Amino acid sequence: MDLAKVRADFPSLQSQNGRKAVIYFDNACQTLRPRQVIETINRYYHDFPACSGRSMHRMAAEVTREVDQAREKVAKFLNAGRKEEIIFTRNTTEGVNLLASALNWRPGDVILVTDKEHNSNLIPWQMVAKRWGAILRVVRTRDDNTFNWDNFEHAFKDGAVKLVAMGYTSNLDGVTLPATDIIKYAHRQGALVFLDAAQTVPHQRVNVRALDVDFLAFSGHKMLGPSGTGVLYGKYRLLEQLEPFLVGGDTVSTSTFDSCQFLPPPEKFEAGLQDYAGIMGLAAAVQYLSQIGFDSIEKQERLLNEYLTKALSEIPGLKIIGPADPRLRGGIVSFYIEGIDHHRIALMLDQMANIAVRSGQHCVHSWFNSRGVSGSVRASVYFYNTLEEAQQFVEALIKIRKVL
Repeated sequence: MDLAKVRADFPSLQSQNGRKAVIYFDNACQTLRPRQVIETINRYYHDFPACSGRSMHRMAAEVTREVDQAREKVAKFLNAGRKEEIIFTRNTTEGVNLLASALNWRPGDVILVTDKEHNSNLIPWQMVAKRWGAILRVVRTRDDNTFNWDNFEHAFKDGAVKLVAMGYTSNLDGVTLPATDIIKYAHRQGALVFLDAAQTVPHQRVNVRALDVDFLAFSGHKMLGPSGTGVLYGKYRLLEQLEPFLVGGDTVSTSTFDSCQFLPPPEKFEAGLQDYAGIMGLAAAVQYLSQIGFDSIEKQERLLNEYLTKALSEIPGLKIIGPADPRLRGGIVSFYIEGIDHHRIALMLDQMANIAVRSGQHCVHSWFNSRGVSGSVRASVYFYNTLEEAQQFVEALIKIRKVL
């Protein structure tokens, strides 16, 4: 990977109006976008800003073709069995809510989550439990935040588990689940598996057929794509069984005053006019990531995390969340310094060194509250970040530590 050439694709990484380029270490929240994605979005609004699947004129036909091609590209990217297994959503959160609302629930059904779930993969299941009498069961991780097999297997004790719904890769600490083994075990117990892959799909190859996962969701804005875009993947035979989530235009083939005939997946889940520019931009992001290659992405993230982990571990009072081995934390280094407010650290990094990080509880309030930790600073890198940027980050943090 030619890093200088890659960085030239990202306008946000260039110096602007006399100000140095930002050191962007907030990629777990949202990645930057390359010009190829931006140009694709602009092309829709400039050349054929029309509806898909409705009108018969040439502009509309072009939109319909582009959306269909985007679905094919995403399906190929995930190695889905067919393009109809790809449902376009606004983000991972909508994908989780769609599934939670569309599955057929009965009182006593058990849903398994981990103790590190993002609110988007926790609150919807809490609502299911409240509305339908389902049972939400939390599988606690080990002390170092890695997956606990004993706790997982014990959670199946009563044979009532209907769904395992877990974050494939944690946005808290970057730890990735042993998903293949989890899915095999859950299927043997008769349970379905949903993976929140918002932090996985941008960073490593995800093959849904090899995993044999039943449902999987991710967001475009975490993988170079436009905000307000995402995907819910589902095995087609299971999608056919789901009830519609949002209904109305484009979800039915016909209707009367008393009834309607729903279209097959994915149409029955994509109500109303869609974000066509965003869908095309998402396809451009998928193409860009495919060209970069996940071997290059993982190699660069590992290099940066290994450096950051070693350097930060030498700062007095600094505690890194998650396992000590940086190879188990992807591109995320989440930490706190005893006695120093995490928000203050983030603000000073921005103001003193033009370094963007995330501070707070990262929508994983349940984990922080259960452990009495007020919050953390999260530095999250991506393939376009450099070792020099990591060194500048450490230098700035050392200065802040001395000041505070």
